[in-house]
Amino acid sequence: MESRFHRELEDLKATILDMAALTLKAMEKSLRALFDRNEQLAEEVIEKDQEVNLLEVQVDRLILKLLALAQPMACDLRFIIGCMRISVDLERIGDQAVNVAQRAQYLNSRPPLPSIPAMVELADTAMDMLRVAISAFTNLNVSQAMDVCQMDDEADELNVQVLKDLMDYMVNDTPAIQRAVQTIITARCLERVADHCTNIAESVFFIARGVNIKHHCEQ
Repeated sequence: MESRFHRELEDLKATILDMAALTLKAMEKSLRALFDRNEQLAEEVIEKDQEVNLLEVQVDRLILKLLALAQPMACDLRFIIGCMRISVDLERIGDQAVNVAQRAQYLNSRPPLPSIPAMVELADTAMDMLRVAISAFTNLNVSQAMDVCQMDDEADELNVQVLKDLMDYMVNDTPAIQRAVQTIITARCLERVADHCTNIAESVFFIARGVNIKHHCEQ
């Protein structure tokens, strides 16, 4: 019975990692669609979002079964609760990938705006956070989880910088206002990805240490 329980825990972890892989791929494609002006990649992200949603449903089903039949305690219970939280954040990151892809579709159909270095940095930071957060969960690595938390401030600052740069640009180029607004929305999507990565890191800390650091990310 105990052996079966631990196999089911492994199945739960494997499903979360499948979600993470799909979410990471979706974010990578959405950003390539945005920066490379690739319509096909944007369409792929939008079309495949349902795959992440279906895995979230599968995670919910596995968790309900484990809670109802196994009555887990201590670290096993923390793992299950942490996985439940992480699956929600991964699904929402998938939604943000769709949002970025949709903004890319709009922007790619119009003349490009000038390069915005802060936007590129924000995208790189959000992707770094996602990769490290996934690695932290895979290995239950508290140090990596804290690294993700510390990167969140950088993402917030870069989002503000994108907003400032585009507001300055809109003052001097009124016809570009709609494109600039869509880019600001895209930056906000990336900042939200960073927030969800921070949530994942907090869940990893909870699983590994049994300490709730939600909303402040401090040891």
